[in-house]
Amino acid sequence: MPDDDLPTPSVENAVHGNVSGMVLQVGEFTGDFHHHAAPQRATLPLRCGLVPPRAAAFQRRSADLGAPVTVLSGLSGVGKSQLAADHAERQWAAGEVDLLVWVTASSRDAIVAGYADVAAKLFGIEDPERGARALLEWLAGTHEPWLVVLDDLRAPADLDDLWPPANGRVVVTTLRRDAVLRGHERKLVDVEAFTEAEGIAYLRTALADRPELLDDDGLVRELGGLPVALAQAAANMLDEHMSCAEYRALLPRRLDPSAATWSLAVEQADRLARTGVVRPLLDVASLLDPNGIPVAVFTTPVMLGFLGVDELGARDGLSCLHRLSLVSFREGSREVRVHSLVQRATREALSGERTGAVVEAAADALAQAWPDGVTDPLRGQVLRANAKALADAGGAHLWSPNAHFLLFRAGRSLGESGHHAEAARYFDDLHSTASEHLGPDHVDTLLCRNNAAAWRGEGGDAAGALRSYENLLHDVTRVFGPDHRETLRVRNNLAHWIGESGDRARAVKALRDLYFDQMRVLGPDEPITLTTRHNLAYAQSKTGDHDRAAESFEMLVRDLERAVGPDDERTLDARYGLAAVLAAAGDFDDAADQLEDLLEDQLRVLGPDHQRTLLNRWSLAQHLGLSGRHTCAVEAFEALLEDQLRVLGEHHPDVRSTRAKLDHWREVSAQGGSDRPSPG
Repeated sequence: MPDDDLPTPSVENAVHGNVSGMVLQVGEFTGDFHHHAAPQRATLPLRCGLVPPRAAAFQRRSADLGAPVTVLSGLSGVGKSQLAADHAERQWAAGEVDLLVWVTASSRDAIVAGYADVAAKLFGIEDPERGARALLEWLAGTHEPWLVVLDDLRAPADLDDLWPPANGRVVVTTLRRDAVLRGHERKLVDVEAFTEAEGIAYLRTALADRPELLDDDGLVRELGGLPVALAQAAANMLDEHMSCAEYRALLPRRLDPSAATWSLAVEQADRLARTGVVRPLLDVASLLDPNGIPVAVFTTPVMLGFLGVDELGARDGLSCLHRLSLVSFREGSREVRVHSLVQRATREALSGERTGAVVEAAADALAQAWPDGVTDPLRGQVLRANAKALADAGGAHLWSPNAHFLLFRAGRSLGESGHHAEAARYFDDLHSTASEHLGPDHVDTLLCRNNAAAWRGEGGDAAGALRSYENLLHDVTRVFGPDHRETLRVRNNLAHWIGESGDRARAVKALRDLYFDQMRVLGPDEPITLTTRHNLAYAQSKTGDHDRAAESFEMLVRDLERAVGPDDERTLDARYGLAAVLAAAGDFDDAADQLEDLLEDQLRVLGPDHQRTLLNRWSLAQHLGLSGRHTCAVEAFEALLEDQLRVLGEHHPDVRSTRAKLDHWREVSAQGGSDRPSPG
């Protein structure tokens, strides 16, 4: 499986560059203790989440939203989200709420991510589950007026333990009518299509600049009063200078009225676009999340190749779709929205062969648009929601001939965002699906088990991860043999969790035995052999054998410089590892000197904004302070904080850590004292 992630400095198991196979990358800091201080908090009044804009000819309808919890239920296209958005904007404009939260509630992950975004801004809490709980507790106890909108709830069970309290205002939009959505302090409101009078009023507003086009009130009945279909009809009529009667005459009688409306709109959008790109764009959009598709998906190189246009052509196509109300897209926006009914009509028109091609293009583009290290929890959730929508719509097309990388990227994103237990469950479920499509012994099926075990351990169950890896090792040895790369990689992962389970000496032995087998099978300069040496050196340090660990790193650096060159990232990482071991042994002066030399090369090779460069600067500043150079430490942390804010943003954990250390060394410097705390 391709994996471009870099190992963290104190890595016991790492992967460098592009490899293929089962790889677990894990790590923990040694040498420095990062204390997370609370960042600057947002103050009320505050808006969180993106409230959809009102439709151009929005029609207010009588809907009682006065209950503590109002559930707007109705079919797709009847305007539930528009009613909720109008209510939210009016409450905000009138100053009746000091906190407005809009959450796309299409999954439990999405709900937690939405709550976590608010908690990060209000309280500085970055852990998603803890942040969500803290927000609900705060909402229950505050006297500040607030409104939470949970838009597009798919499964009421996703709100188990996540319902906002009843001392504020909550609005839910959903297709569902489950009993749990009504009852004590919850009022279910049925949202219907426009009445004929409401529909005519809508068309009168939408066609206000061309009143002569409103010559036939039968169009409202023809389209079933569906607001989304009327919006697209009005946009098409204005663009084509057609009257209601002329438009009705073009509606194919063999199609559902709403589907016929979209068919006409697509034809018109195709004529508007200069490149004929509209239909393939809509095909792709029909398979992704209707609540928001990152614009970057449509402008990746792989998607532009699929569309046969440049970025300007793709954006022109999106603008044409927006003009005809088939999608919601404006230049400068981060996301494209598309109604689920438009998606359904588009998917139903796709042949099986065409579906496979579109699924592959969408999956490749989404994976290409997925940045390494997503720091914004909402951005990560949006990407995962799109991956899930594609997996639901794409079915078997994502499993032929192998599992698509996107399936693994989405699960890893869950774990990287702090949802360790959910990531483990995700890969357990993915393993079941992989077994059905590929069989239990396929490399991708085994890779699902590998990931599930890893995130189970990261979630705190080291013993469970150890058992899972022991079982996995038995199976990969049976399937591939004892000397296969996959078997050797699983042994590496197993050794890590042996150490994490508390048996450091056994972990060292397991890594040493693995190293000798890799030397015999692969040779000394093979990347995974060099990685095992890196991990072994850290494992030695964790047993307290700092001298041997330092010697191991010194030898590793020399061999890497010979095998891959002094500027290879693996060589730079090994030099950082040597500095970390020196610091763990209390030799802060030598550690700082090593890091200063390393920083020069990182700036030249990686650049000033690279993750490794910033992390090295953090460690260097800390070691300067620990070696007694307090003023230098303050100056280094001040410069680092400025660059981290620019690169990572206010709420990143590394920014909080830097603020904490900066405050600490300022205090030490002001007191003129010596401060050498324990590095661990």
